[in-house]
Amino acid sequence: MSFINFKKKEVQVKIVYYGPGRGGKTTNLEYIYSNFKDRIKTEMVAIKTQGDRTLFFDFLPFDMGKIKGYDVKVQLYTVPGQVKYNATRELVLRGVDGIVFVADSIEVRKEQNLHSLKNLQENLAIHKKSIFKIPLLLQYNKRDLAEQDIPLLSVETLEKSLNSKLKVPSFEASAVVGTNVIQTLKKIMSMTIISIANQLK
Repeated sequence: MSFINFKKKEVQVKIVYYGPGRGGKTTNLEYIYSNFKDRIKTEMVAIKTQGDRTLFFDFLPFDMGKIKGYDVKVQLYTVPGQVKYNATRELVLRGVDGIVFVADSIEVRKEQNLHSLKNLQENLAIHKKSIFKIPLLLQYNKRDLAEQDIPLLSVETLEKSLNSKLKVPSFEASAVVGTNVIQTLKKIMSMTIISIANQLK
């Protein structure tokens, strides 16, 4: 459940970008950070682990309104994607309200996507959360690489392997170019805020 600051009349919402290593989670956050500096009230903090890193910063959302008269503040996090940093990933998921799963569209990364999604489900279960109940969407990243003749998984294949049971919203994206990065963020914020408002009823 999100953190409620009664003194400031503020609800803190935690959104985590999850997915395989080098799939584009960090690139998503860097794009948001560099394009929306006016909405960001903190520095981007990077916690470096050897060969990977966790990023986070506070983000003031677009006109999302209020929840029960409380202002909304969003915290955006990434997790390290490499398998050996599972303890960090599990820790970052503590108190999560919404998740963007960033899948790598490159053909040879199909198995890594599946392993990472299974790992997300397992780590959520540790925090007594269900992957089927938490606000979640899928982002199929690196679609721009088709122009460089890099073999990509088709959207149909990605949907079948990652989304056939979840049935959550999905976006084709390129975090490097910025295609659908903000649309992804807006959608997960909207889903998460609706979910929190329902919990507070």
